[in-house]
Amino acid sequence: MHRHSYRGRKFGRERDQRRALLKGLATSLVEHGKIETTLPKAKELVRYIEKVITKAKKGDLHNRRQVIAALSTQAMAFKLVDEIAPQLKGRTSGHVRVERTRVRVGDGAQLATIGFVDELKSVPKEEVA
Repeated sequence: MHRHSYRGRKFGRERDQRRALLKGLATSLVEHGKIETTLPKAKELVRYIEKVITKAKKGDLHNRRQVIAALSTQAMAFKLVDEIAPQLKGRTSGHVRVERTRVRVGDGAQLATIGFVDELKSVPKEEVA
């Protein structure tokens, strides 16, 4: 069987499990700024998170709702739209970087870290008095 026009990796999972996996990885990336996972998952996450970041940079109501749908928690969606996306305005694409790290001892899987290219500054939260 040929591989033409078969986009995306299956990871040996059903469709809903794949979507939940990518949603969880994207949420962890927004929360921590850098995560370590297997190389194929990291490469697939790049495709997913780049589209979400582009929507977050637009920041209008419709795109904000799409970002909320793309991430697991509403708090991480707000963090992406309100704190992270404004720091990425100077870049049109290539917001995240994948770097190979090590081979996992248990199964020999190639691991990689995925993180934001630009150094993100933490924005202090304003207290409500």
